[in-house]
Formats: sequence, structure tokens, C-alpha cells
Amino acid sequence: MEDVPTSVLSAERCHLGEGPTYDATTDTAWWFDIRECRLFEHRFADGRTSIHKLPNMASALARIDDIRQLMLTEDGLYVREIANGRLTLFAALEADNPVTRSNDARVHPSGTFWMGTMGKRAEKGAGAIYALHRGQITRLYPEVTIPNAICFSPNGDIGYFADTGKNVLYRVPLDAATGLPLGDPAPFIQHKGVGGIDGAVVDADGLIWNARWGGGCVDVYDPAGKRLRSLRVPAKQSSCPAFVGRDFSKVLVTSAWQDMDEAARAADPGHGQTFLLDAAARGRPEPDVKLS
Repeated sequence: MEDVPTSVLSAERCHLGEGPTYDATTDTAWWFDIRECRLFEHRFADGRTSIHKLPNMASALARIDDIRQLMLTEDGLYVREIANGRLTLFAALEADNPVTRSNDARVHPSGTFWMGTMGKRAEKGAGAIYALHRGQITRLYPEVTIPNAICFSPNGDIGYFADTGKNVLYRVPLDAATGLPLGDPAPFIQHKGVGGIDGAVVDADGLIWNARWGGGCVDVYDPAGKRLRSLRVPAKQSSCPAFVGRDFSKVLVTSAWQDMDEAARAADPGHGQTFLLDAAARGRPEPDVKLS
């Protein structure tokens, strides 16, 4: 386990911290507390963190342009106005299924938005992975238990995703121009040992940075699946990383206290906090989502 300079970006504890992303145009990080229906906004320029209350559970967002974001929630996709937080439904997603909610998501370099759903109690096979492409939602992979680690190679020709219920990271060839699959997914990494595969992001060199839920770390894999580094996170249930900072050299990592009793929380002082790792990363900006 590798120790790197680490600080607490936000001491506010998340029941289920997830979905971090970074808007380089405003030097702002965003992430969610899914269970408590909260959206966090951290502006690095002044070091302030704001918390926005949401009407329902949400798990991910992407930048559309300077004034709008696309937010993934338990019943669909909403356009969010950054200035006032106003939400407008763009497209329903499993809105008629009370069992499920949204989970992991990320934008492909082409602007296509991959997103996952799962059972609110992690019911086996209740979720799926979808793609929003040219305004249309297509179901890519059904019967997923816990969709995670959605991310893409720098040129967009490879997609990755995990089913944490199986603790397997898959890879699939993609059309780089559309972000849609060209073949079937194949198991890429089968994690064995402590913890499970959770959220992930790919850096400028094609390395996969994966938060290990229950392992208190971020594992870094090369494109062949070899683990190169394991960076310690001061919370056992580390959930998802994102590259932040003007040079994308730092890694924001969310965490959670979900399913931890009082004794477990006492033994894990950083539970639910959000951290900043000075990891000497070579990250890259997140692409804007395209709605049409």
C-alpha cells in the first residue's frame, strides 16, 4: 500500500458518497451523497464547499455547457441549471420501477453518456447499463447487480465497466466516434481479496484508477490489467475517484458509511469524508455530454 500526501477536501460525512466529476472551465468539483439526496459543489478558487439538497436520489452529472449540466437520478435524466439548480426532465429512465435507482456513469470522449441502474437493496440482476447517444437511450447490458467503474480509454476505442456483485471489471471494444459497443464485453480483471471493484476513471496514459470499496484504497491498473499501484485512502469504503486541479494531477476520492454500525464507524475515523490525494497523476478533462 502506497501513502501519498492526502488531505480532507470535505469533512461532511456522506452516507454514500459517489459520482465525483470536475469541471475544468470553472475549477469546480462536484459529487453526490446518493442516500441523503445531496449534491456537493467545491470551488477550488476559494476553497468553499456548498451542499445542494435534491428532490430525490441522484448519482452522477456531466457538463453540457457553461450554464447547464445533465444529472442522473433514480427516475431519469434531468437538465440542471448551474446558476439556480432548477431541474427539467430530459428523459425518464426506469421511472416505473420502484426497485431501482441510478448509480455509476461517465461521458465517453464522443459525448455519449453511459449510465447504470441497480436495485436500491442491491437486488441481484435488478440493474442495467445504458447509453444516451444522440438523444436516445439504449439499454446495453441487462441483469447487472451493481454497475460501477464505467470509464473509457483516452481515444475512446475501449470501454470498461464492472459488476461489483461479481467483482469483475469488463472491457469492450467501442466505436470511438459514437461510444457504442462493437463487440461483446469480456472479463478483464477479476478482483480477489479484500474489498470490491467500485468507481473508476482512466488517465491520459490509459491507466485505470479504481476505488476499492472495503479496501480503503485506489488501485491503478495498466491497459493489460496489471496492478501498478495501490494508494491508501483514509476511509475503508472508498467509492470513486476523479482527477481534479488545473493540471489534473490530484485525485478526489469519495467514501461512504453505508451499512456500517456505530462500532465500525468508530474504527474508521474518515468514514464518509471526501479526500484529495496528491498522487502525481496524469489525468485528463471530462468531455461534455451531447444531448443530440
